[in-house]
Amino acid sequence: MASSRRQVLTYLVLVFLFSSCFYFLIIYSKHLSAGAGHYVFGIMWCPALAAFATLKLNGRSLGDLGWKWPTANYALMSWYVPLTYAAIAYAVVWASGLGGFPNRDFIATLAARMGLRTTPAVSTVVYVLLAGSFGMVRSLSSALGEEIGWRGFLVPELSKTVSFTGTALISGLVWSLWHYPILIFADYNAGTATWYALSCFTVMVVSISFVFAWLRLKSGSLWTGALLHASHNLYVQAIFTPLTKDTGKTAWYIDEFGAVLPLVALAFGIYFWTRRGELAALRQTLSPAAD
Repeated sequence: MASSRRQVLTYLVLVFLFSSCFYFLIIYSKHLSAGAGHYVFGIMWCPALAAFATLKLNGRSLGDLGWKWPTANYALMSWYVPLTYAAIAYAVVWASGLGGFPNRDFIATLAARMGLRTTPAVSTVVYVLLAGSFGMVRSLSSALGEEIGWRGFLVPELSKTVSFTGTALISGLVWSLWHYPILIFADYNAGTATWYALSCFTVMVVSISFVFAWLRLKSGSLWTGALLHASHNLYVQAIFTPLTKDTGKTAWYIDEFGAVLPLVALAFGIYFWTRRGELAALRQTLSPAAD
């Protein structure tokens, strides 16, 4: 069996190799919505395929990915932590006037789509309740593909040879870089300058990687990553962002490509980094380097 470092390198090569087909399809079409969304769904499962292949090439079991369901407290944390940092970020945006609330154009469109023959306000409440609950199932189906790779394989494998700080930083940077092709060459951007979107996105992803890595290693379950990822995508992309009214330069402050969410995420990342000592026993078992 190859060393952990070599397995990580193999995994990274395979991730980008498998993803290249979907990079081409998305970039050629220039739209994430192209292919009826199948291109995006496909690329989100490439990290999982790379993890499966890496394990197979090294004679390892798929059970090494951490399939057990987390205990209730970690499962709940994985749901409410993204909801909390997103709610804080958007509360700041709305309260400061950087973005407005509500977005009446979105609400009017939503009322028609919901078909409830009631007021826009009632339709919006029903949408938020349904999207925020049952919508997690749909969001989880795509997020799981990434998380089998990032938190199922990459994080625990990195933690065998580097510190928690290094594990979170490396996995976060890889996770960010993996998104760069579609952020730069397609429409995975809220409308800001590319350099600005890249900067905000990278800070946010690296910051929440400390949250994701901590919960993965603490719980021993890849499902914490899947729930975190699904919750983040759901509340940021499907609820808070569309409910925010553009007041002029709102795109520069909201979503994953504006400044506010990355700053709030950075605070959360620092908080979980301060709790890295709680992972000492597990990391000693896996023989990682010291912080």
